[in-house]
Amino acid sequence: MQLSLPRSQLTVDELNFYIQGLFTSDASLKSLVVFGEISELKRHTSGHCYFTLLGDESRVACALFKQYAGFVPRWPKNGDKVLAEGSVGVYPQRGVYQLYARRLIPAGIGAIERSRQELKERLEKEGVFAPELKRSLPLYPARVALITSATSAAVWDVIKVARRRYPACSIIVVGTQVQGADAPDEIVRAISRVSLIPNLDCVIIARGGGSREDLVPFDDERVVRAVRSCPVPVVSGVGHDVDASLCDLAADVRASTPSAAAEIVFPNQADILLQLEGVAEHMKSCVSDRIADSRLRLSYAASSLLRGAQRKITDGSTSLDAAYGRLRSAMDMHIMEAGGALAVRAASLDALSPLSALSRGFAVCETGGERVTSARVLHRGEHVDVRFIDGRAGVVVEIVEN
Repeated sequence: MQLSLPRSQLTVDELNFYIQGLFTSDASLKSLVVFGEISELKRHTSGHCYFTLLGDESRVACALFKQYAGFVPRWPKNGDKVLAEGSVGVYPQRGVYQLYARRLIPAGIGAIERSRQELKERLEKEGVFAPELKRSLPLYPARVALITSATSAAVWDVIKVARRRYPACSIIVVGTQVQGADAPDEIVRAISRVSLIPNLDCVIIARGGGSREDLVPFDDERVVRAVRSCPVPVVSGVGHDVDASLCDLAADVRASTPSAAAEIVFPNQADILLQLEGVAEHMKSCVSDRIADSRLRLSYAASSLLRGAQRKITDGSTSLDAAYGRLRSAMDMHIMEAGGALAVRAASLDALSPLSALSRGFAVCETGGERVTSARVLHRGEHVDVRFIDGRAGVVVEIVEN
């Protein structure tokens, strides 16, 4: 946007506000990173901080307001090299321009390490690096997110290892800047994005090798806390064997390189096949043992059952013979008793039988089919049947005597 002077003659206020408008209209001055040396550092009781950033031949006044002071892990000292991220504007009350910093990033080796150690000690006290917070990695991951620069060699290193070791797993590449002043914000956003991926098993944060200063974004407090709060296990492989970054300490598992991280996350399918073959052989052996044991137990049970059955048959036969003997004796006795009783009754019947009387010389008279028991019922000239023991005779009554 082009700004024009209101008129040739200006007041001081008009000039300052005009210049302020020039700064405001320049997009490159709204967000930039300035490298320099800290000087005249003053921290106000209000929480604001004021300092000067020195170059080789010039300087610029700077202000860091209270709301951004919490992002400074350890306050730099005069003489420290820093990267100041912020915007440039005019301070009309003094008629000077200054850098309004939002973040200070240590740039010198000594300042970087001092800031890193201070943050490390503070996070250790909070328990961010506690071993009991570490989560186990899934044995057979199905979906893994890879946070790294989309154009870096780390992407292909991880994919190559995954294809060789465990091609069944899906890899979701989340591109992000891993170096520079904007890297921490981008890494945090990338972790937030992968947290929304459904059915995610693991996250790999990777970066290729570099100097210790190149790993400064992975020592940023926001990145460290984002790693610790990720809902799935995180493997950090930022490519620095000598010294672990704070991101490494916060992650569930640390690897020295992206390839090493992939080796940890993705199981070797050859080993899995060997394990499956071993399990199959073990199962076959167990089944064979169970079958042999079952056969032995069945044979023993059959033998035991046969012996028991034979013993029961023998015992039953003996018992049956004894019972048959007792029954036969009882039946013989009963028959004898019944025979005796029958003889007595037969003798009694024989004694009462008319045939017995007939055998002794008596006869039975009948007339008209009726037995004659008295002479009074007979009449002279009446035909009478006389029955003897060995036959009968018909006679005519001639005399009836009473």
